[in-house]
Amino acid sequence: MVNIRGEPSGGGRRNMAGHETLIRQAAAIPWHEGRVCLVTSRSRRRWVVPKGTLEPGKSAGEIALQEAWEEAGLLGVLGSALGTYQYEKYGGICLVTVFPMRVQDVQREWPERLMRKRAWLYPDEAVELIDEPALREMIRRSALLEGLPPAANSLSSDDTTPPG
Repeated sequence: MVNIRGEPSGGGRRNMAGHETLIRQAAAIPWHEGRVCLVTSRSRRRWVVPKGTLEPGKSAGEIALQEAWEEAGLLGVLGSALGTYQYEKYGGICLVTVFPMRVQDVQREWPERLMRKRAWLYPDEAVELIDEPALREMIRRSALLEGLPPAANSLSSDDTTPPG
């Protein structure tokens, strides 16, 4: 039996013969006033969208909203899932369900504010900073759904110094 994270229900991660562990995650692409919010990874080496691992009893949408709050201090409403992308981490494959998020409130203080930087970027700027090709495409598609042109002028950030 497998739990919501794709782990054996007894806890712990275990690769079964010929199968990689599947870790389910959810992410938000937060939009506010024509810009998308990116945050730094915990290592502060990369710009990412808020995302986290699914928890028992919570939907992918609930996790996306939770991570937007914890990682970026954002409150808002999700749209329908844009799709999924995957990447390797934790000795398995992370499968991430991605939602657009209309930000309704931007807080000055939030749980991970000391661990991460937050930046508001135009869609083309955000795409340039994201590593995962499928996520870049979802940001572009989400921008179109928001009625935004892809062209941009400048970076707007709580701390404009990019990681690295």
